[in-house]
Amino acid sequence: MRHTRILRAARPNLTGFDPKAYAAAAGTPANDPWARAEAWRYTGPFTRWNRFKMAFPGLGIATVAFAAYCGYEYMFLKDDHHAEGGHGESHH
Repeated sequence: MRHTRILRAARPNLTGFDPKAYAAAAGTPANDPWARAEAWRYTGPFTRWNRFKMAFPGLGIATVAFAAYCGYEYMFLKDDHHAEGGHGESHH
């Protein structure tokens, strides 16, 4: 069986830029002075779920009301007048 993978030594970057060192330096700092000031954004009424829920305040009530109306219309408001005749006959 022939080996299809060739092991190569890592080539040095020609520009001198080290992406691993850049990613390590760009991480979160050990002592963030703004952490306490920003913490309120993600707690209490500002959590992700509460922000989503408050974006559509009447959606739940409106959905239930619309479903109830559709059920009422289907059950009780049947119009039998138009069911008897065809399109060629007089409608009135």
